[in-house]
Amino acid sequence: MTEPAMVKAALTSQSIETPSWAYGNSGTRFKVFARPGVPRTPQEKLDDAAKVHEFTGAAPTVALHIPWDTVDDYAALAAHARDRGLTLGTVNANTFQDDDFRLGSVCHPDPAVRRKALDHLLACVDIMDATGSRDLKLWFADGTNYPGQDDVRERQDRLAEALAAVYERLGDDQRMLLEYKLFEPAFYTTDVPDWGTAYAHCLKLGPRAQVVVDTGHHAPGTNIEFIVATLLREGRLGAFDFNSRFYADDDLMVGAADPFQLFRIMYEVVRGGGLTEDVAFMLDQCHNIEEKIPAIIRSVMNVQEATAKALLVDREVLATAQRTGDVLEANAVLMDAYNTDVRPLLAEVREEQGLDGDPMAAYRRSGWATKTAEERIGGQQAGWGA
Repeated sequence: MTEPAMVKAALTSQSIETPSWAYGNSGTRFKVFARPGVPRTPQEKLDDAAKVHEFTGAAPTVALHIPWDTVDDYAALAAHARDRGLTLGTVNANTFQDDDFRLGSVCHPDPAVRRKALDHLLACVDIMDATGSRDLKLWFADGTNYPGQDDVRERQDRLAEALAAVYERLGDDQRMLLEYKLFEPAFYTTDVPDWGTAYAHCLKLGPRAQVVVDTGHHAPGTNIEFIVATLLREGRLGAFDFNSRFYADDDLMVGAADPFQLFRIMYEVVRGGGLTEDVAFMLDQCHNIEEKIPAIIRSVMNVQEATAKALLVDREVLATAQRTGDVLEANAVLMDAYNTDVRPLLAEVREEQGLDGDPMAAYRRSGWATKTAEERIGGQQAGWGA
């Protein structure tokens, strides 16, 4: 049985990165509902992120998205983050919102377009140098809609060439995180559709190329925890993009659709030694009908709860049941941990850190939502694609 002190220590050291874009207006393909008080600048996004960290104690880093978070001085932006108790984390590239990328970016048949996409990726590494960020995250919307539209094998060659150029540009302490997605927006072929494709490219590049597992990017019924276990075993799990889905990539609050799945994933993380700084725990969510900051706070809490339950699994008893073929006992060990109410434990952990045991209630009392709604008048609200 894991000692309570060890569980508390692991929970206290856990860090969950929040995404800058989750603080802005975002939504579905049909409608984006604007809310009062939404940030207008990258600096105001950091101000909101600081509130999440203030009340959870577990969200000290913020991921950027370029060009959505473009500023003139990235060192100054990093200083703005530090002044609020934060650091700038993963830099996310964007090669899917330029008209030139209609037929793809780094996989495009036109060398000039591929060069444009590559230049953007290299510029993102320059930004990492200025912000002190460790990770560059790459997700490509590249693919085809029709059979025969392009040569599938050649597109993989083009992708490999671009990834190699970016990998070569990375500093010694920087990493490339390659994300995969089952489909969308390409309907016939997607150039990085699954973890195997991402893993194969990373394997050729070297140890600083790692795979990102977005929990919403899988076909229904996919055993995501198996993927996590395998990538951890191979030393290639670089990061998570935590969200929740009912279809394919809904970007809902993590744990909202299937909290038991999140627990199973976190158990494999614990089992595989993934509760280290080498695996980045990031949120990738869009909040349309709900308030932004409370939704992010709740997401952080959901990850913490799943982690706490995973840490409570009696691994010795479980191992014995597995070795002896006691199927029901093995399953019961996992279920006992999952059915444990860990909220009092997490409240205790927060209070020992000098925080309120209930982050949601503490945020409500802070009056931040009212304050920002009154102050953030005028200007252009940040939003998806802005």
